Amino acid sequence: MKPRHRDYLDLGVSMARTGVLGYGGGPSVIPLIRHDAVKRYQWLSDEEFGEILALANALPGPIATKMAAYLGYKRRGAWGAAYAVVMHIFPSILAMLLLLSAVNLLAGSRVVKGMIAAVSPVIAVMLGVMAYEFAKKGIKSLGVTAGILFMLLALLLLEVFKVHPALVIVLFLAYGAVHYRAVARLRRKRKGERKHQEGGGQP
Repeated sequence: MKPRHRDYLDLGVSMARTGVLGYGGGPSVIPLIRHDAVKRYQWLSDEEFGEILALANALPGPIATKMAAYLGYKRRGAWGAAYAVVMHIFPSILAMLLLLSAVNLLAGSRVVKGMIAAVSPVIAVMLGVMAYEFAKKGIKSLGVTAGILFMLLALLLLEVFKVHPALVIVLFLAYGAVHYRAVARLRRKRKGERKHQEGGGQP
């Protein structure tokens, strides 16, 4: 484990950076947090990040701060969680205080509108890449047929029946728990049967 001061330094830099660069709120900042947590600092595996992202989506409140709190808690407990959240939101608070007096002036600026229009496709691509990587992992775990069926089912529930995303996440988490438990039980049963057959075939 890294020294305490190094952990706090890495957490602070990462959370402040994602707070500054996460233009557009939670959805845009998640790929940035994933890059730091999984690839840059290797605090989490990709699988654990996906699980925590699903749980964070199911809970109330801003998703980025929930992810920051989890990462901080994982590294340095309760104090680490509080520190990570503060470092994540501090750049936004500071920017709001500094720019509050200029909001009305910037709102009608063509330059600002052009910046927003230019950044939006970048956010869409980042989210698309992350969604593709998670979809690939899901298909690898469940199989092509089941993976595609579950993606279509999620799309149907969200877009056609307008089911709340938190309910969809809870539904799939519940299914995953039952599915993998049943698969593990079936594998143990088959393994036991093979051992029994091998034992019975010995002289």
